[in-house]
Amino acid sequence: MPLSIATWNINSVRLRLPIVERYLEERAPDVLCLQETKCPDGSFPSAAFRARGYEHVAINGQKGYHGVAIISKRPFLAVDKRDFCEKGDARHLAVTIETAIGPLALHDFYIPAGGDEPDPAINDKFAHKLAFLDELKTWLGSGPSPVPAIVVGDLNIAPLTEDVWSHKALLKVVSHTAVETEIFEVIRRGGEWIDVMRRFVPESEKLYTWWSYRAADWGAADKGRRLDHVWASPQLDGRLLGIEVLRAARGWERPSDHVPVKAVFDL
Repeated sequence: MPLSIATWNINSVRLRLPIVERYLEERAPDVLCLQETKCPDGSFPSAAFRARGYEHVAINGQKGYHGVAIISKRPFLAVDKRDFCEKGDARHLAVTIETAIGPLALHDFYIPAGGDEPDPAINDKFAHKLAFLDELKTWLGSGPSPVPAIVVGDLNIAPLTEDVWSHKALLKVVSHTAVETEIFEVIRRGGEWIDVMRRFVPESEKLYTWWSYRAADWGAADKGRRLDHVWASPQLDGRLLGIEVLRAARGWERPSDHVPVKAVFDL
């Protein structure tokens, strides 16, 4: 039977709980991976999700910053997390879910944004981002996963030309610089990860998941970027059923600047 997995940088799960609940009611993914939850584990609104049938909740949070969570209708066989760069930031969470083809590893990431200046010598945030990616390259980019696996999350990089509103204008803007996009593709290709979204939307077509709060009319300006991603390991090739990028959610009341992305698998 199909397994639907959604990913969404919610930019404070407590502040935006009403739109998360709306999404669950209208789209009903089997699993929802959240990023930038911005709350410690004890303050996560687990009860609200369990009341809607998402009885299985895994959390890696911290007060006011970062934070990832996975809520699911299917039980978890295991839960794990990794501390990148030894900073203690809550930026990764992994669960194992039983499927028709056996256990599936699901990784939820919130990669550092990197600040505004794409120079690690003067910008510690960008240096942190590159260090995070370098560690990720060793972990996820050194060969295919030995078990079926899916990677989702706000990876904070728009790797392709049509993943941004203007390739030329953003070449020196953090998230689309050459140093970021090159290592991003090294990781993806090294792990033989399938770019699930681009299996259904050709690389020649624009595809965005994020629109800045700074735009007076984000919809009319449409200066977006694809910062949110879904990757699948080679074992899942042939089991990809579809994706949905819910652009309309950017216009909901008190929205996140990201929109949810749902991928469906034959699992």
